[in-house]
Amino acid sequence: MKNPFFYVLLAVLVLLDGWLMSHPNLIGRAGVFFYDYNYLKTFPRALGTVAVVVGISILLTALISRTGKTVAVLLLALLLSASGYWLFTSAIQFNQGVYKLTGAGFRAGAILLPGLIMLVTGKTLFDRISQRS
Repeated sequence: MKNPFFYVLLAVLVLLDGWLMSHPNLIGRAGVFFYDYNYLKTFPRALGTVAVVVGISILLTALISRTGKTVAVLLLALLLSASGYWLFTSAIQFNQGVYKLTGAGFRAGAILLPGLIMLVTGKTLFDRISQRS
């Protein structure tokens, strides 16, 4: 853990994302109830969901970064592009159709989650590229 500031910032963003995801407006609450999204009904559940997803991302990127430099860079670049695609599709999906009516906070939280995954993957990729062999 060379740079603890990154992990403090990540923890704050995970808290923010959990709070945003657990507070949709009335139409969003109806959608959470109707589609049975139990993992988003309360703040602790939404926080746990976001923390688990980000934790798995940290664990996966840490395991990948332990492989050889070329393999690690290729796999991390692949994960970064996949998370970028997830961010792009989430931004499109939550800004049109029925999801547009769920409230700005909920939409921001739904878009922030793939952004956090992209942040973790991008930082790990940058660290691995900048490491000397």
